[in-house]
Amino acid sequence: MKIQSLLLSVAGMVVVLAGCTAPAPAPAPAPAPVAAAPVPPPEPVHQCNADGARFAVGQPLTQQLESAARVRAGAGTSRVLKPGQAATMEFNGGRLNLTVDARNRVTEAHCG
Repeated sequence: MKIQSLLLSVAGMVVVLAGCTAPAPAPAPAPAPVAAAPVPPPEPVHQCNADGARFAVGQPLTQQLESAARVRAGAGTSRVLKPGQAATMEFNGGRLNLTVDARNRVTEAHCG
């Protein structure tokens, strides 16, 4: 009889404790879809043609001359290579290279 009343007491406490537990949380709402970032328009493709920049050979280099040579060559970028200056060797078909001498006169125009 003691065991039966002990079991009933334990069962009663379990029922009481079960009523004290918090209900299961509601499922979280699905995250809102993320809008795709706008895709910028592609960069124009430039193909350098050094023949258009040969007019600059023999002239003193100025910003205006460099810009005009770049435009006439159809290049997207340009760089000036000075005597003894280190330069990267990667090929860039859209870049005009203007080589100058110690007096800052253009000695060569080539692409790459």
